[in-house]
Amino acid sequence: MNFLNHTIVSWTVFLPLIGIVALLCVRGDAAVRKVALVFTALTFLVSLHLPFHFYSTSGGFQFIQRHSWIPAFHIQYLVGMDGLSLWLSVLTTFLSVIGVLVSWKSVQKNTKAFFILLLLLETGMLGVFCSLDLFLFYTFWEVTLVPMAFLIGIWGHERRLYAAVKFFLYTMAGSLLMLGCILWLYNLTGTFDFTVIKAGLASGAFVLSPTTELVLFLGFFIAFAIKVPLFPFHTWLPDAHVEAPTAGSVLLAGVLLKMGPYGMLRFNLELFPRAAQLCSEWIVILGLIGIVYGALVAFVQPNMKKLVAYSSVSHMGFIIIAIFTFSQIGTQGAIYQMLNHGVSTGGLFVLVGMLYERRHTFDMKEYGGMATVMPIYAGFFVLIVMSSVGLPLLNGFVGEFLIMVGTFTSAVAHAHVYAIIAATGVIWAALYLLHWTRNTIWGELSNAKNKVLKELDRREILVLSSIGALTLFMGLASPWFLNKTAATTAANVAVFQPASPATAAQRRTAPPPLVARTAARLTTGGGQ
Repeated sequence: MNFLNHTIVSWTVFLPLIGIVALLCVRGDAAVRKVALVFTALTFLVSLHLPFHFYSTSGGFQFIQRHSWIPAFHIQYLVGMDGLSLWLSVLTTFLSVIGVLVSWKSVQKNTKAFFILLLLLETGMLGVFCSLDLFLFYTFWEVTLVPMAFLIGIWGHERRLYAAVKFFLYTMAGSLLMLGCILWLYNLTGTFDFTVIKAGLASGAFVLSPTTELVLFLGFFIAFAIKVPLFPFHTWLPDAHVEAPTAGSVLLAGVLLKMGPYGMLRFNLELFPRAAQLCSEWIVILGLIGIVYGALVAFVQPNMKKLVAYSSVSHMGFIIIAIFTFSQIGTQGAIYQMLNHGVSTGGLFVLVGMLYERRHTFDMKEYGGMATVMPIYAGFFVLIVMSSVGLPLLNGFVGEFLIMVGTFTSAVAHAHVYAIIAATGVIWAALYLLHWTRNTIWGELSNAKNKVLKELDRREILVLSSIGALTLFMGLASPWFLNKTAATTAANVAVFQPASPATAAQRRTAPPPLVARTAARLTTGGGQ
């Protein structure tokens, strides 16, 4: 068991690469699809070892594996997991299985190349979440860029090349900024080891001037803000989503966007806390703008895929404000909402993709009354939409509740104002998602082309059942997830907490006792 714990992260990260070797050895589209499914499913099963053997009381890294890689520059193969990266890795392996299943019939050309790129993308995403060496982190970060650009550019829709180039240029610009900051840190510290850098900065062994810290903070932040994407860095996202194949949209929304908030929590807050506090107010304001702007633009979209894309801009704004108000409850909510958004918005893209396979249009006007001919599809549609809206008992509610409570009770200035403005985003989300549901699912079946549409097949039911069951389980059993992240979030925000917990600011924003106790139980896993 010790050997397995020592190597489990590497098995999880590199099993998809073994799958690529297997794909190169098989012929025929049917065999290619089966091999891709086997290896993504196996990677998901292996990744489940992580939460079941993770010590919830530890806020540090676990499953650490360290090997020298490039000794001349002190570059290591150094991987590990903490509460921040744990569930994001499991989410990645789950959505990779979904990506293979939703591509079963829709991808008909260059099938082997498609699934090779999908498996390479999975390895890159997993590597980002587990890398503890900054050079290794950057390597995996870049690995995710190339396959996603090719997935959009080759298997996308009409304007796929434009969307792929735009995605590549935006992400590459942020990556170069981040690389410059990584090299700057290496020059200052003599190491790429994140744990050594973090400990040295905390102890004073490494000292950054206020100006240097601010510049490094901004370099990392812009790279991560582009990936979120945070307003006004969001313009690449709608084009990428609309033109990407369904699997590309699922992994882009479900995992790649989470690399941004993950980077902010891991690097911006842990390495540069003074700069984070200095910049927090305008970052929160950008997050609030994203919440309202994304929701309003989503409401007027005639294109269903673009509607879901702008909903991501809005939902990711909640995560940003939770991160930069520095409360443990809010940070717990941010991590949980990353998972929720990956499941729910991934599910919305799956639903849109299933309609597109039947009608080859994203135009909302082409639909209406789908419940008449596809009642099973309509049931799943309503369930996943309600999850995204934040209906109590479903996953979205827990994340939004924790974010609102955490923001409102934060010690930062104007926190209650931020929380009130952010809360309007819940209303906007209900407006555009229910508007979409009404125009697509309910009403009269007026378009003759829709009268002959086929109901979901067994594969599609399996996909949507998996997503739907997870939204319900995460809504009802949230402490099972949150108790794995509690110790990590406590350590993450400890430096930002006021010296005296009984400050006037906290007294002014103290929540009602019932709300405080409920949030605390959700956050720490109490009540299990």
